[in-house]
Amino acid sequence: MSGRRIHPADVGTALSAIGMAVAAVWIALAGPTRSLPVHYGWDGTVDAFGTRETVAFMLGLIAFLTAALGMGMGIAARAAADASRARALRAGQLLILVAMTAVAVLATAASVMGVTTIADEAPTAGLGLLLLLIGAVVGRVGPNPIAGVRTPWALKSRRAWDRSNRLAGRLFSLIGLSTLVAAPFAPQPLTFQIVIAAILLAAAASIFESWRVWDKDPDRQPF
Repeated sequence: MSGRRIHPADVGTALSAIGMAVAAVWIALAGPTRSLPVHYGWDGTVDAFGTRETVAFMLGLIAFLTAALGMGMGIAARAAADASRARALRAGQLLILVAMTAVAVLATAASVMGVTTIADEAPTAGLGLLLLLIGAVVGRVGPNPIAGVRTPWALKSRRAWDRSNRLAGRLFSLIGLSTLVAAPFAPQPLTFQIVIAAILLAAAASIFESWRVWDKDPDRQPF
């Protein structure tokens, strides 16, 4: 009797969460003892410091969320009634894995290395790459309560879900690619601030699109 094959997304989720947890323990026990950056302001400069225990706790929390949310999506994908639904849920799991892992790596590296500003060429390029990766995945995510544009309207209309998530994917891809191209020579912190503003505008546009399509969808579910 052969068992069910373990999906690569489950393996990646588990390895990422375990790696974060191990890194959190190392930081708590042997990390830098100086004050470490834990938050950055609108201009990209550090505005709050914490101890290595604070950084370890934050990383441990991300590890827990990665495992809980990512494996939850994996369980839902295995229980899906058809292959199309399973693929859409796996896309959601991949979105969680990419976003959580990138945030953990970038934020932890900035804290441990004592980076005082993230409005610089390398961090901005890293943000652009993250947005490009998110944009490539989010449009493929199927309806779920965890990942994607999860507005009440998108959850009540499959058409609104698909349209709003595809729009989010296109916008984030465009912002990410533009950021990668501009990062080496664009002025800072203006570029960093423009990218953050563009992310917020893209999110707002996607939310509005979910309402707009739901409002015109004859097959929408009522509230």
